[in-house]
Amino acid sequence: MSSESRLYTFSPETKDKLRKFRLGTSRAKDPQAAVYHINKQTLEIAQDGDEIFTTMAELADELPDHSPRFILLSYPLTLPSGRLSVPYVLLYHLPVTCNAELRMLYAGAKELMRNTAEVARIIEIDSPDELDEIEKKLGGED
Repeated sequence: MSSESRLYTFSPETKDKLRKFRLGTSRAKDPQAAVYHINKQTLEIAQDGDEIFTTMAELADELPDHSPRFILLSYPLTLPSGRLSVPYVLLYHLPVTCNAELRMLYAGAKELMRNTAEVARIIEIDSPDELDEIEKKLGGED
């Protein structure tokens, strides 16, 4: 058992939400995003409310200015070959203005979140404005 999995926790409800989100978004026609935070007192990772965002503008409006967040994103896009792809990624929102304590808190949980949510790729963003460019990043045009 890794040290992260002993330090940070997921409730059974959160694990169930993660599983349902992953399975339920693979055939979605629109982007789907769920935002997760870490409770500083209990070190439990949980979803921010129950809202699923379907536009990057809505998501950008909800992200805090000075606090990190994990965002699970399923984003349908058409590849240059014409094939439909639905990448399932973890966006790691780490604002440049957040304090060192929060940076360390989220950095320590990043790989655990990746493994628990079963995503293959993590994309780091430091500003909600970067969501405008997410399709390029997902298409491999970093």
